[in-house]
Amino acid sequence: MATPSSGSPAIQRLRLRTWLRKLRIAANLTQRQVAERMEWSPSKLLRIEAGEVGISVNDLRPLLALFGVRDDDTVEELLNLARGSRKMPFTEYRDIYDKDFLGFLAMESSAFVTRSFQPLVMPGLLQTEEYAMAIIRAYTPTRFSEPQRQRMLEARMLRQEALERDEAEAYFILDESVIRRQVGGPGTMKGQLRRLAELAAHPRRKIMIFPFSSGAHAASQGPFTLFEFEEEEMPPFVYLENLRGTATVSTETESFVGYLELFWGLEERAIKGEQIPRMLLQIAEHLETQPHDFRIDPPSED
Repeated sequence: MATPSSGSPAIQRLRLRTWLRKLRIAANLTQRQVAERMEWSPSKLLRIEAGEVGISVNDLRPLLALFGVRDDDTVEELLNLARGSRKMPFTEYRDIYDKDFLGFLAMESSAFVTRSFQPLVMPGLLQTEEYAMAIIRAYTPTRFSEPQRQRMLEARMLRQEALERDEAEAYFILDESVIRRQVGGPGTMKGQLRRLAELAAHPRRKIMIFPFSSGAHAASQGPFTLFEFEEEEMPPFVYLENLRGTATVSTETESFVGYLELFWGLEERAIKGEQIPRMLLQIAEHLETQPHDFRIDPPSED
């Protein structure tokens, strides 16, 4: 094993599942054969190799013996990965979020670089409590109870700890409609814009605005988020969410490169830099008395 176990539980689980799959293939065993010899249900191994569940140390030891792993250092490293990956972030919210979104939250909390485009609403990482609750209530008019909505709000605020990691980088491109739409009313939106201006001043948190006047663009069909990681074993992730709240997650290099080029294209046409905090504060100040007074112009060519 080349490196000692480190990183978040999400990173460690992915490392472990990658190694277990490689070891099974090297041992010339199918998933069904492994499940039969371990006296597991076939779904248990499938979920372990998919990273949906962790594996206990007591289960891992005989599994490694079945794969013919004898090197003490390798065994101990894999056992450490199993120990470190047991407690995945946000699993206490599995009653309100599906496995795809929980996977997204795990990636979000571990990513070294995050890039997000949002055409309609503020990204969850940037929302104030008031804005977040207004969105949660709008998205779940009858599906969830008020206590469940409060737990969603709690989870959303916990997610924002990802922005506090000094080594991480985050880039957000917001369509102009995101800062125009008065979610929760003028007071809530004013607080949200002020919060956004504070975040925009951070040197490793880049917030950009794609103005109405820049016209149509290829990302108009929906939001997307890209994650990159420091660890070589971790492929980059593309996360797409549709109007039903379900997600498509891809680790295919071609898909990631395509969306990365799309993001860069939007970045070239977006307003960015030192003018963003000033612009957001100006809109916030005019919001209650003159909500339609402010217009955004596209960036100059020079």
